[in-house]
Amino acid sequence: MISLIVGTNRPGSNTRKIAAQLEEIYAGLKVPLRVLDLAHLPPEIFSPASYAEKPKLFQPFADAILQSDGLHVVTPEYNGGIPGILKYFIDMLKFPESFERRPVCFTGVAAGIWGALRPVEQLQAIFGYRNAYLYPERVFLPQINNLLDASGRLKDAELSGRLKAQAGGFTDFVERLKNVKLRGAKP
Repeated sequence: MISLIVGTNRPGSNTRKIAAQLEEIYAGLKVPLRVLDLAHLPPEIFSPASYAEKPKLFQPFADAILQSDGLHVVTPEYNGGIPGILKYFIDMLKFPESFERRPVCFTGVAAGIWGALRPVEQLQAIFGYRNAYLYPERVFLPQINNLLDASGRLKDAELSGRLKAQAGGFTDFVERLKNVKLRGAKP
């Protein structure tokens, strides 16, 4: 199963709109998918006591990561970086097993011209530090407000095609790594 992480808790975000299209793409590929929308994090997770003991309502999020064969992160760019909520979510997960040898894929969404290049690079550094396997085919969606129609869907078929190619390639990447792990070899 792949977990799709919606990397913001902003209501009505463009990140969520792109994640919804990725959900459809993975469904079309017949890939089991779980969506982890950070807008649904339990408020209790933000208590300083959460560092010592995670609230019970956070457990489904932590379990989803641990049970995932791969993670597809959709991140916006906030102030030249990743949203604080996404970094906090990462910080609240078990170390090192949450990302150790887990395939990860990135899609960036931004109002600016670079399409969230900076936050994706920041996430690559974080996940690389945590020994995740980074899928190299990233998709950047710059000036997102110009790319979406009134219903929140991408207007450009080429960009939709990039998302489809990324999801298909990532699915193959995850399966290849699962097969290597099943044989007992380290990739």
